[in-house]
Amino acid sequence: MCRRIYINRSFKELAESFSFAERGNVDDLGGRLPRYNGAPTEVYHIITQYAERQRDRPKPAIAIARWGFIPSWMDRPRRQQPVHARSEDIASNELFQDAYRSRRCLIPVSGFFEWMDISRTDKKQPYAIAMKDRSMFALAGIWEIWRHPAGIDIRSFAVVTCPANEMMATIHDRMPVVLRPEDYRRWLSADPDPGDLMKPFDDDAMTMWPIARRVLTVRKVGPEVINPVDLSANQVRSRITKFR
Repeated sequence: MCRRIYINRSFKELAESFSFAERGNVDDLGGRLPRYNGAPTEVYHIITQYAERQRDRPKPAIAIARWGFIPSWMDRPRRQQPVHARSEDIASNELFQDAYRSRRCLIPVSGFFEWMDISRTDKKQPYAIAMKDRSMFALAGIWEIWRHPAGIDIRSFAVVTCPANEMMATIHDRMPVVLRPEDYRRWLSADPDPGDLMKPFDDDAMTMWPIARRVLTVRKVGPEVINPVDLSANQVRSRITKFR
């Protein structure tokens, strides 16, 4: 679930949308924004508040991290790093529990993608999910720094997931944890267990629409990826009409 995201803004616009976070020396990732088909293993902007590094007055700051979580204590990364952390067991899972307690982050996005199983076929129909007003928003995440044997520090992150809201439940049983702006600072705070924030987001504020299967190909990166398509299968269309 949610193995693709999109950001249809420039880095300047992203930074303005999350103006409470310091930009520092972070750039636009070599012109990778806007990005319409972002996948795991790629590098993204996240927002952290690292108290160990800023002991006097920790402040939110934009950082760069790779999507695919690597715990700092691991000798070497798994062949496939986890890209999601389930909210139900994040506090007890040895892979995620340390980061959850002290290294949480925001993942700025314009939207994400999900796939719906189509009955009697082996194909899945992709959907784009965003805010109704098309504003940027933040997914809840955790992050970590793993030191490569060559002495290189690699910052990585995972997206926290929870059960689906009513809208998302029409296509999938889970969704990313979407945070309200008023909860950003608490998610980034020293609170060791903000578990009440990991819940389905209000579906009245969200929208979704079917898109072409080209999103499955990572090389397809243009804005046409998020263009809506007309579904011919009435039984599929009827399930999601109310949320468009």
